[in-house]
Amino acid sequence: MSKNISLNDRKTIYAWSFFDWANSSYSLVISTAVFPPFFTAIAPESINLFGSDIRSSALYSFSVSFAFLLVAILSPMLSGIADHSGKKMIFLKAFTIIGSVACASLFFFDDPSKVLFGIFAFVIGTVGFAGGLVFYNAYLPEIVSADRYDKTSALGYAFGYVGSVLLLVFILAMIQFPQLFGIEEGSTLPARIGFLLVGVWWLGFAQLTFRRMPPDKEGSLDFRYVKKGIEEVRIVFREVLKNKNVFRFLMSFLFFNAGVQTVIYVATIFAKLELNFETAELIQVVLLLQLVASGGAILFAYVSKFLGNKLTLLIQIVIWICICIAAYYTTGKEFFYVVSAFVGLVLGGIQSLARSAYSKMIDDNKDTLTSYFSFFDVLSKVAIVSGAFIFAVVDQITGNMRYSVLSLAVLFLIGFIFMLTVDKESMMEKA
Repeated sequence: MSKNISLNDRKTIYAWSFFDWANSSYSLVISTAVFPPFFTAIAPESINLFGSDIRSSALYSFSVSFAFLLVAILSPMLSGIADHSGKKMIFLKAFTIIGSVACASLFFFDDPSKVLFGIFAFVIGTVGFAGGLVFYNAYLPEIVSADRYDKTSALGYAFGYVGSVLLLVFILAMIQFPQLFGIEEGSTLPARIGFLLVGVWWLGFAQLTFRRMPPDKEGSLDFRYVKKGIEEVRIVFREVLKNKNVFRFLMSFLFFNAGVQTVIYVATIFAKLELNFETAELIQVVLLLQLVASGGAILFAYVSKFLGNKLTLLIQIVIWICICIAAYYTTGKEFFYVVSAFVGLVLGGIQSLARSAYSKMIDDNKDTLTSYFSFFDVLSKVAIVSGAFIFAVVDQITGNMRYSVLSLAVLFLIGFIFMLTVDKESMMEKA
């Protein structure tokens, strides 16, 4: 590959986008559709850990919380390296290899006695996925000009959606019709082959990205950049405390995003344990959710043009509260499909609109935008840690996941209250 990479090169843009095609298989297959219900099916009802019996569903939620706690700690350090070191590729490759190998190793999770192995591999895969994204995103300003950021970023998301759905559909076919693949009915092999395929898919298609990205700068790595990344987040935190609207918005985001992200990770487990959904049915739910989510993001972007960011976000938070209450009372599969459709409606919309509103609120800080978004990213990870931990604790104490779902409604309610206090003018585009 040439040492000189020109901006807006079409082949380079497509190569960058293919990394989304590669790693989105993790977020769809491992974190959402297949692994969560597979884990609850394999794991015993409770696991003895450090002398205490922990419900398997709670253990899974605790593992999500722990994985993102690691990521939240690492994130500012990695951002400092990505922004200042010129050594992106070595870290992108390292996290990709770590994540993909961890996913592939889940193939060997075939027995209740290997529950801790399965949890360990899941945690490492999550760290590999989230850590790699820091360096993948940092390449964007190096390959396209500022006027093409949105278009190129959207292309990556589109590649990720198509690629992950294609792989998920193939895995669904193996689970639904194992005999067509020479696999015995009722075997765990189709799902485990799916985990192996995620690892191969992720690492394989990532090679297209590795070959065309700008090369790392020569010389040794200066780990002072780690400290610089941490210091930048600390500076932004102090600035946020001085701006009451930004602070209130971020507090709202912390609480409602904790609810949103926890739903993403536990929805299929809830359906599996509380409503007796089969794995094939759960994948169909996820595909429905994905389909509606793409339209929901566009719908609420359109609505926000007329109602403004604040009111549109408040409407979506109310819908989320209603979703949690409806899920608590859900007893039939048909109604759960309806609830899932509403989740899809507000899933993409609330996340994209929150990021857009935040961008408008910090638009005056041109010189520190990267640091502000690094702080936003850390807060996103803290939200996942908090939401998953609360869900797990309530599940463990009550022995009923429905109460855990209600606890998420409380998080959304707190987010709603904080959002009410934000000045709507602060979320408007600057003239």
